[in-house]
Amino acid sequence: MKKIIYGLLATVTGVVLLFSYRTSLDAVSPTTATGGEATGTGSSGAGTSGSGAASSTGSSSSGSGSSSSSDGASSSTSSSSGLKDGTYTGASADTRYGPVQVEVTVSGGRITKVSVPVYPTESFRDEQINQRAVPQLVSETMNAQSSKIDMVSGATFTSEGYLQSLQSALDDAHA
Repeated sequence: MKKIIYGLLATVTGVVLLFSYRTSLDAVSPTTATGGEATGTGSSGAGTSGSGAASSTGSSSSGSGSSSSSDGASSSTSSSSGLKDGTYTGASADTRYGPVQVEVTVSGGRITKVSVPVYPTESFRDEQINQRAVPQLVSETMNAQSSKIDMVSGATFTSEGYLQSLQSALDDAHA
């Protein structure tokens, strides 16, 4: 009789814990950002841009070996965010399916525009995946105002390259 009661209590406890678990704190809809662009220029690489479950990624970045450049950092104004006004181009991050490069425009200490001039577009599958992934990454960057964004499920390699290049551009904006 005791075993039945313990089994029943364990089952009830498990069900309560299962239904009280929060899977996500911030729900993000897959819409395009108003301040971002997603235009591509050709790149090398073929195949898909990877797959995998969405995971949260911090601001960690492993450099791609190339130095980042700053385009038109004309003003040295910064706000509490520590970002200086200007346009900053991140280092091109090489991924399995081609390079990814991010350009960030900062105005008033806030990220006002994010564009991705280079991302994998060699195959139809690359275009299909990145047509969905790039605007979602841009939207999350605009909302977070940092590189602490979630990766896009199904576009793991593009997401990793995007985060590396974005961090490089933000590092230049902090300098």
